[in-house]
Amino acid sequence: MKGARVAVFLLALVLLLLTAGTVGFHLIEGWPWFQSFYTTLMTVSTIGAQPESELSRAGQEFNVFLIFFGIAVVGFAIGSLTEAVIEFELGSFFGRGRMEKEISRMKDHVIICGAGRVGRKIASEVASRRFPVLLIEREQTKANWAQEAGIPVIIGDATSEAVLRQARIEAARGLASAVTTDAQNVYIVLTARAVSPDLFIVARASEEDAEAKLLRAGASSVISPYSFAGQRMARLLTRPNVQRFLDLAMSSLSDSGLDLQIEEVKVGQSSTLAGLTLQEADSRHQIGVVVLAIRHSNGELEFNPKANRPISADDHLIVMGDSKQLKGLETLAGV
Repeated sequence: MKGARVAVFLLALVLLLLTAGTVGFHLIEGWPWFQSFYTTLMTVSTIGAQPESELSRAGQEFNVFLIFFGIAVVGFAIGSLTEAVIEFELGSFFGRGRMEKEISRMKDHVIICGAGRVGRKIASEVASRRFPVLLIEREQTKANWAQEAGIPVIIGDATSEAVLRQARIEAARGLASAVTTDAQNVYIVLTARAVSPDLFIVARASEEDAEAKLLRAGASSVISPYSFAGQRMARLLTRPNVQRFLDLAMSSLSDSGLDLQIEEVKVGQSSTLAGLTLQEADSRHQIGVVVLAIRHSNGELEFNPKANRPISADDHLIVMGDSKQLKGLETLAGV
């Protein structure tokens, strides 16, 4: 914004200079308008060709004023341009420094490889749920989106082990490989799995036969945008109300306009919920959420658990409720 104001101001000064010179020579020397404009250009550009040598005494005095005014405008323009270049370079340098420092401290974050349409959507959704996000993108033009959105980004190739280590993959909670080609996604998954054997990795698959390859490469889960879109369209055609409810529950509050969300909450070791049954937890703390399922620490998933089902530390509760209820549950769970 500041640069635009300076550019407009400089343009106005130049136009004022040319206009004043043209009108001045026309009135003082009685020259035609084009000859007066041409003389002004010769003076401002310091060339000094004809017809400046034909000036009268009054014209010479006016030309002196025009020369000093032109030098001042040119000097101001050079100074403003230099300041803008220095500010840009320093801003880029210190901005990169701040980002690198921020990345070096990141932990329990989500790494997203690829800043295309799928990668940007993943980043937006994860960030809206208050999880730290880090993008890896090798094309500067695509990485600009992350920088403008305030998301840390590494310009580099996600298939490189050095780049993944720079992204602190050992401290990450998960990685999403969402580049455009299946071959690149396979390489990214292979490299990530070799560096971090226990990391949760979700990968994008474009072709049908790529899912098996990505799973063999080490992906924890594989998503095909085309398959997902087909399933969703089929549900809208056959079970529209079910799909609309799922869309409302899985979307953010700002998107749906309804304060209803489905979340998973991990029960901490020191949580007051550990050891209580679902009924006891609700009656004692007035949580008010609906417990849809429990993912136990051994990996077992229990759907629609009964009221007398005890809650254990390290259980993941898949619950549905409004934002206030979910916030209260997270506090009780020790999140």
